[in-house]
Amino acid sequence: MAHAEETAISVLVWLAGEPELMGRFLALTGLEADNLREAAREPGFLAGVLGFLMSHEPTLMDFCAATDTRPEAVVQAFRALGGDEAQ
Repeated sequence: MAHAEETAISVLVWLAGEPELMGRFLALTGLEADNLREAAREPGFLAGVLGFLMSHEPTLMDFCAATDTRPEAVVQAFRALGGDEAQ
């Protein structure tokens, strides 16, 4: 599970460098930048980050290209963190 958490944190760090995507993530989750750290402690948050990424294939592929991560690794991390297969 540690590897899954590392993958999700990598996504969050990448999103932080993509202001438009981070804005979209915050808008969809109802979070604000100043409470993001607190929200990250909640169960399911990291799976939600991965779910957000996986919900838009071009964004997933951009992340994978930028971080040299296989899309399958993101899916595996999502499942390891208890993500809903219906995503």
